[in-house]
Amino acid sequence: MRNHRTLRQIFALPILIGILSTVGLVAALVGDGWWDGLSWTSLSLPVLLYFFFTIRRQATSRD
Repeated sequence: MRNHRTLRQIFALPILIGILSTVGLVAALVGDGWWDGLSWTSLSLPVLLYFFFTIRRQATSRD
């Protein structure tokens, strides 16, 4: 029997990434100083996750 996932389990991380990206965009528009660090951090997260899962997928397909 297959394990079924709820909608909350499926969409929890994408929604969290979207919220963090929105926070990063607002922080980039609002201020300077530590706001810049917050925006860089939260906007780099989706890019880092993309590279992580791309490399992981390539490594899995080679095996």
